[in-house]
Amino acid sequence: MSTRIVGCGNPHRMDDAAGVLVAERLRELGFRAEIQSGGAFELVGSWHEDDDIILIDAVVTGSSVGKVHVWDGNPPQVPSKAQLSSHGFGIAEAINLGRTLRLLPRTLRVYGIEGKNFGIGETVSPEVLHAVEEVAQQIAHPPREDSVHNLQINSSRS
Repeated sequence: MSTRIVGCGNPHRMDDAAGVLVAERLRELGFRAEIQSGGAFELVGSWHEDDDIILIDAVVTGSSVGKVHVWDGNPPQVPSKAQLSSHGFGIAEAINLGRTLRLLPRTLRVYGIEGKNFGIGETVSPEVLHAVEEVAQQIAHPPREDSVHNLQINSSRS
């Protein structure tokens, strides 16, 4: 059984590049990883035939920049009021749409990297860059199954 890894975002919108950068780093480590914009319809269309999906995207929840959130389950219990995607109609909506259409994968893990700056440009916050490497390593070397449930990893350096 294989796991599809999807990094979401826009490399030309600063911290929104987080998911794309994780996917690129995983490719460097020898993993297959896709890059998508992160739109809900694109996500549901790409994952509906897969059993296991890992999604990575920039999020805005009000936490400190660079904080990594992990939502795991079927479907994952993501916060309903936080903006979980910088794309507006993104991951949280894709999960709801997938549930409604009965197109959710068997397992779905979402890594959200807290971003702050989403303007036009390619400068990514140092905290987000640190979190990118941390998430890539965590995906490359996952913890035991029973130790992951709504993890929150603080990637911010004080």
